[in-house]
This record gives sequence, C-alpha cells and structure tokens, in this order.
Amino acid sequence: MSFLGRIIKWGLLALIAAGGLWFLWLLAWVLYWGSFNPGTTRFMAIRLAELREKNPDARLQYQWVAYNRISPHLKRALIAAEDAKFVDHDGFDWQGIQLAIEKNQKKGRFVAGGSTISQQLAKNLFLSPSRSLWRKGNEAVITLLLENLWSKQRIFEVYLNVIEWGNGVFGAEAAARHYFNRSAQQLTAAQAARLAGMVPNPRYYDTHRNAPGLARKTAIILARMQAAKLPP
Repeated sequence: MSFLGRIIKWGLLALIAAGGLWFLWLLAWVLYWGSFNPGTTRFMAIRLAELREKNPDARLQYQWVAYNRISPHLKRALIAAEDAKFVDHDGFDWQGIQLAIEKNQKKGRFVAGGSTISQQLAKNLFLSPSRSLWRKGNEAVITLLLENLWSKQRIFEVYLNVIEWGNGVFGAEAAARHYFNRSAQQLTAAQAARLAGMVPNPRYYDTHRNAPGLARKTAIILARMQAAKLPP
C-alpha cells in the first residue's frame, strides 16, 4: 500500500473511531437524563454565553418542575401547536416533513421545519440552532435514542422543562412566571395557547408581545387543544 493509501486508511479509521466515541457519549447522557433531570442544555449554554457578552453577570431564568406540576392546558397547547401526532409517531412525522419541504419550495426560502417534539428536544439538549446537514444528521440519531430509551411522557416532561421561551427564559415554570407571574401549574387555557404560539420564535415574541401574528396563532391553538392526545 502506498504512503497516501495508508494515510487515507488511518484517516478513515480515525473518523470511524471518533464517530463511535461521539455516539457513546450521546448514549451515556441520554441514559443518564432518562432518570436524572438536566441541569443545563447545549441551547442554554449558547444563550447564556450570548447574554454574558453584553452583561457578564447575566443569568438564565430556569426552574425544573415535575410533569404533574405543569398545567394540562400547556401540555395540550404544545402538542396542538408543535406535534399533533406526538403520541403515535416514532420520533419523525414524515407527512409533516414532506409538507414542510413543499412549503419551503413554494416560498423559496426556509419557513417551516416539520420537526417533532422529540427532534426539537434532541436539538435543544445537544446541538446548536444551525440548520446544517451535519446538525440534522446528529439530530436524527439523538431522536432515535430518545424514542427508544425514554417513554413518551419522559420526552415530553424534559421538553416542557428545557425549551426556550424568551431572552434567557427556559422551561414552563420560568415562562409562566416571566409572562404571567404565576406557576406553570396555574396557567389558563388562553395563557397556555399563547405560550405555545411563542415557541417557534421565543426571543422575538418576548420583545413583541402584542404582535398580531401571535394573537392569531393563539386563537388557532385554542381551537385545537381539546383534540390533543397526551402521553399516558
């Protein structure tokens, strides 16, 4: 084998080994967080670093609460808004992905992602807000791990507690207190629908709380909430 051939061979082996180590690292964290609550996530670390560029003393608003201490209204609102098939799919809504592709092609730009709650959680826990193929591939692997190693309720519980809801605001409890000065357990149906409407663009809606589009989304989500299926 030539010198160049040996370099290519060892380079490929190194890539395979690095990929295996990355997978084992992901697997270890997914197994751990299946029983223990995350204290932070990749998204939280990114947002905190951004905030501290302007204010070195900045802190995130984040407080974990148990699944049964979050309003059923918020659970139904998020499923109605983000992933109506959450209880039934295996982590990917293939029909939703196809519709998102068609919508993006029609608009000529990225306007819809088709991501499920499981995919969103995978991204929030481990990845960045970028939209590269590399990130999407990693997101798919993590989504499969979550779906096969956690119950649907555990996926939803962690999602409710770690998703971004504003400038430095993460999780249902912090969001409820930030926007409505009450606990996540006390949210009304209208408040829950409004919070669910903020999820696709939380930092924008944090500073544009009276945006007309948010009011329209809130009304649509309210109308769909009753049909939302919650994980057992």
